[in-house]
Amino acid sequence: MKRIIGIGNALVDALVTLQDDSLLEEFGLPKGSMTLIGDEEQHRIQQRFAALDVHKATGGSAGNTMLALANLGARPGFIGTIGADETGEFFACNCTAKGISPLLSRLAEQSGIAYTFISPDGERTFATYLGAAAMMRGEDLCAEMFAGYDYLYVEGYLVQNHELILRAIELAKQEGLKICLDLASYNIVAADHDFFTQLVSQYIDVVFANEEEAKAFAGTEPEVALEHLSSLCEVAIVKIGAQGSYVARGSEKVLAEAWPVAKVLDTTAAGDFYAAGVMYGLMRDYNLQQCAQIGALLAGYVIQAIGSELPDGAWDEIKLNIDRIVGA
Repeated sequence: MKRIIGIGNALVDALVTLQDDSLLEEFGLPKGSMTLIGDEEQHRIQQRFAALDVHKATGGSAGNTMLALANLGARPGFIGTIGADETGEFFACNCTAKGISPLLSRLAEQSGIAYTFISPDGERTFATYLGAAAMMRGEDLCAEMFAGYDYLYVEGYLVQNHELILRAIELAKQEGLKICLDLASYNIVAADHDFFTQLVSQYIDVVFANEEEAKAFAGTEPEVALEHLSSLCEVAIVKIGAQGSYVARGSEKVLAEAWPVAKVLDTTAAGDFYAAGVMYGLMRDYNLQQCAQIGALLAGYVIQAIGSELPDGAWDEIKLNIDRIVGA
């Protein structure tokens, strides 16, 4: 099987389940978005979280995707930056324990935390304090980091550092890797549209977007946005929530239904796990329909759990379902 390495913000998720959305209003957080916060906002939220029931998990968009792939036996790598603190140690140890090869720089800064607000309908909203995660620099990367891998998975949340993304892509291309990009969040795409357009049109082989991100990128509805994205790169994916997802490669286009679930508890990592499923399929040379179905399968499982950690036995069930999808 081909191998993949991710690069992204090394974050620990601190998740709370809300009774209503009043806390989002209090902190001025648009529901369903990712908002970067500074020291003052981080201190305010941290104080409020101290009185709440908080669940901690390894997080970050690319980190979640690599975690899911590791649970499928894919032996992924991860490049990021953490602080020399308890939060950073939690992230590093969890990577190793789960089967991810961590390439982590450690700095004196506080490690990054993604405060995750889970609304009653399962929608999640992030207030992200990047801390040490934002200190990663292009000059810290070298070609050897990408040797032995076939794909580089880039999370769109790194867009605050153009030089880092371009350096990572340059080195990965030198080593013969294909480049995958998740567009991250509709507000992030809208805020840096020109750079995302440059990335997708010049460098990206596989692009992931949900309905809102696709519209922010292409200015059109999902199917038309899919055609636009697929004209720019090898494989394009547009997720349309409960209606499933579109995947296109050249003139080939498939629609995969969402995996049926009894109840949505938390949509945290749904897109990240979906990407893991699709990439797992691509890495094993499955057809597009199978790739999309495996993506839907993983997303369906994670939205029935709080955070990105699945209950005991879930991964065994997932592997059996993958065998059914591919006819193994």
